[in-house]
Amino acid sequence: MTTDTAAEYVVLVNKKGKVLGTEEKMAAHQKGLLHKAFSVFIFNSNGQMLLQQRAFTKYHFGGLWSNSCCSHPRLNEPEEDAAHRRLQEELGFDTPLKEVFRFIYRAQDEATQLIEHELDAVFVGIYDGDTTQFNPDEVNAVRWISIPELFKELNDNPQQFTYWFKTALLELTDKSLLSVNAIKKLFK
Repeated sequence: MTTDTAAEYVVLVNKKGKVLGTEEKMAAHQKGLLHKAFSVFIFNSNGQMLLQQRAFTKYHFGGLWSNSCCSHPRLNEPEEDAAHRRLQEELGFDTPLKEVFRFIYRAQDEATQLIEHELDAVFVGIYDGDTTQFNPDEVNAVRWISIPELFKELNDNPQQFTYWFKTALLELTDKSLLSVNAIKKLFK
């Protein structure tokens, strides 16, 4: 998949998640329409989180650091299936995932004036394999980071991270889901 959004559509929903239809992706982001999305947080066995720096050519929030993978499901595509598809397309690997919560947010990219307004399904997973096969059309860089180091960076440079990442991270913290042991328990 490329960053060309000409033929891509997002699934419009109401606040309860009921599907209302589809809208061309750029038009939905120009209008700030609520649509389905997902965010994936991958941890390794050392308890580090995999961060993705979005490609600078992305249509919005380019160059910012974010969670391991995030995107939009297609019409009639379950969010978990979409999350697995995008892990492979963006990062070149797949791993078991578990949905842990959903939230709604709205954020405007000051550089492009595009608006993300999403009902975001959040998934977690554990992976210890190769992370060097990422798609440069989607991802500029990836790195593993410890949770204490991540919070220090967020405190020192919050503008370098996407809004949805910071919002979901707070919820993961509230749910005590920032340790690999807590995540392993979800898969038992």
